Amino acid sequence: MADSSFLDWPFLEDRHRDFARRLEAWAAAHIDPRPHHAGEDVDAACRALALQLGEAGWLDASVPAGGAAALDVRTLCLAREILARHSGLADFVFAMQGLGSGPITLFGGGEMRERILPEVRAGRRLAAFALSEPEAGSDVAALATSAVRVPGGWRLDGEKTWISNGGIAGQYVVFARTGEAPGARGLSAFVVEADTPGLSVPHRISVIAPHPLATLRFNNCVVPEANLLGAPGDGFKVAMATLDVFRTTVGAAALGFARRALDEAAGRARSRKMFGRTLADMETTQAKIADMALAIDTSALLVYRAAWKRDVSGGGRITREAAMAKLHATESAQRVIDDAVQIFGGLGVTAGVKVEELYREIRALRIYEGASEVQKLIIARQVLG
Repeated sequence: MADSSFLDWPFLEDRHRDFARRLEAWAAAHIDPRPHHAGEDVDAACRALALQLGEAGWLDASVPAGGAAALDVRTLCLAREILARHSGLADFVFAMQGLGSGPITLFGGGEMRERILPEVRAGRRLAAFALSEPEAGSDVAALATSAVRVPGGWRLDGEKTWISNGGIAGQYVVFARTGEAPGARGLSAFVVEADTPGLSVPHRISVIAPHPLATLRFNNCVVPEANLLGAPGDGFKVAMATLDVFRTTVGAAALGFARRALDEAAGRARSRKMFGRTLADMETTQAKIADMALAIDTSALLVYRAAWKRDVSGGGRITREAAMAKLHATESAQRVIDDAVQIFGGLGVTAGVKVEELYREIRALRIYEGASEVQKLIIARQVLG
């Protein structure tokens, strides 16, 4: 059982503690703990998990009925930490329902919110966030996908890649260049329904921890004016406001992976005999366990500080705090999980063993929603003013 003493920290309220305990009990009873591997139908698994989370009401946290004001980052972080500890794919589904619909929650018109969000909240419709391109990921200003005004709407042309839920989402929030100003200031955000003519999925992408990823292509893809989120030129603001909410939760997911790795490593250390004593009796193992516990508590403090600040500020920006939380939690989790694999020895790189799955799951978190190097730039610029 993972340490839950952090629930008593002053960053959290009683409602958060109640939420965490209820979700922990539900996840232990309902989430399939078996690792996911290449070759299985992850599309079907994600659809099933979305319905499962939706029917149980857990997606209410990531797609709140109360709109932007109801997005509680501490609840999102608790959910991602707990789900990640049980299943990386369950965490992925929960997170993408929130990230993929977050721009609609924050900036969508009433008709769009009423038409799309209840289906996403129920898990019957999958959501996606389409920002990255073959030559533009962390450098948002380099986006090349274009959107041009046409009678009644906008025509999109270009390509997106590394898009989570690509090929299975009901709609995509797509960022495209509309040219109101140079660089990032000339971008806009659009909702593109999956069945819109001109949108295609030329290929799916296989990664070390199976998740639904794809490349999207837009060729004379016309969307109505009502599908513009915010005003023309607001795309960067839409993207950053959404990432400001969900970037901290990436750190929370990493925290969940790290807590699970520590639990697995401690259990292995207590039971594995070597040279007449257990691994837990050896000072080298104890030093690893101490380093792992220290990294986890430090990450948790940064994650829940950032989430608390976002919530109590009433939606204010937490650029520095979110970057610190994501950077430290993801980098630390990579080291914690690597140490857990080392404690397991050869068994740690064996398919079907939990620490092997965690080793595959954690790697992408240091890249998506802003790579670690980008987080360092963000922090430095915040410090230097």
